[in-house]
Amino acid sequence: MRLFLCGDVMTGRGIDQIMPRHCDPEIHEPYMRSALGYVGLAEQRSGPIPRAVPPDYIWGDALADIEGRKPDLRIVNLETSVTDRGSPEPKGINYRMHPANVACLAAARVDCCVLANNHIGDWGTVGMTDTLDSLHKAEIAIAGAGFDDAAARRPAILDDGRDGRLLVFAYAFPSSGTPLAWAAGRHHPGVNLLNAPDGDSAVRVAGDIAAWRRPGDTVLLSLHWGANWGYGIAEAHRTFAHRVIEEADVDILHGHSSHHPIAIEIHRGRPVLYGCGDFINDYEGIGGNEKYRPDLVLGYVLDYDKLDGLQALEALPYRLRKFRLERPPAADVAWLATRLDRECGRFGHRVETTASGSLALLR
Repeated sequence: MRLFLCGDVMTGRGIDQIMPRHCDPEIHEPYMRSALGYVGLAEQRSGPIPRAVPPDYIWGDALADIEGRKPDLRIVNLETSVTDRGSPEPKGINYRMHPANVACLAAARVDCCVLANNHIGDWGTVGMTDTLDSLHKAEIAIAGAGFDDAAARRPAILDDGRDGRLLVFAYAFPSSGTPLAWAAGRHHPGVNLLNAPDGDSAVRVAGDIAAWRRPGDTVLLSLHWGANWGYGIAEAHRTFAHRVIEEADVDILHGHSSHHPIAIEIHRGRPVLYGCGDFINDYEGIGGNEKYRPDLVLGYVLDYDKLDGLQALEALPYRLRKFRLERPPAADVAWLATRLDRECGRFGHRVETTASGSLALLR
């Protein structure tokens, strides 16, 4: 099975404003009152950004690269509410994109959107409902949120095109900034929340998986957890990752919340991506975390065999420029390779640059 995975796809706010249809630009942040302000910051950094862009614009060079790898399935963490209605939650930053802009997800042939994160509920219950409806109409599978708690816990069940199934289970933790009040309930929509990466949560995950798994299924566990900045891996995260692999038979752990890529570990042949980093956002021109190079992002292509585990992991590097993914200069690829090699090295793995300019994880 070949999968394409990435971290946060944040197509709201400034990115929404360059689409043909977009939401009211008014936002409710302490230092910015219009989403157009983020377009302005990016243009100050990189020059004019076109308006009324086609749906595939934001994916840039990544589209051809992904198509060339021919993944069986494509899974992203969609970190924006899909609505032009609702009221902003009192949390400081609120992301949304117009429902018409689900077309940008279709342009990349996204199979599944993970919704268990700290921005999917930014525009209240109305926004959450619109998000679920919009993705359903677009025939894009979802995991990690639903119209009630049973639906939020339900996995996305994807046909891999090879007579097998991929089950995507998704959860958010409060450590990612996801409010506890957003938890789905018996009679109201919300996200699939776990309190902490501890033994009780591992038991719940194992039970959820056991309720749905059939012999031969591959299980991907998608977790929104941890801080936005920094390379450290919490010991509780590592212990939890190992436990769900050993006790719940998780095949692939897809972690996100960090705004930049962090370490990857292979445990018992199973890949643990502790933090994939952002993939698409409107942070261009925002200062303060330059040491992490948030303009450089990675998409991940995994070859996984149910019996033999991870066969290969390739990371595709890009630079975010003018709200678009571009292939980066060689020096930027080398920077990413050096950082990821350092971080994966703590788990005994190496990262090298390939002849095609991507990164390869070596054991």
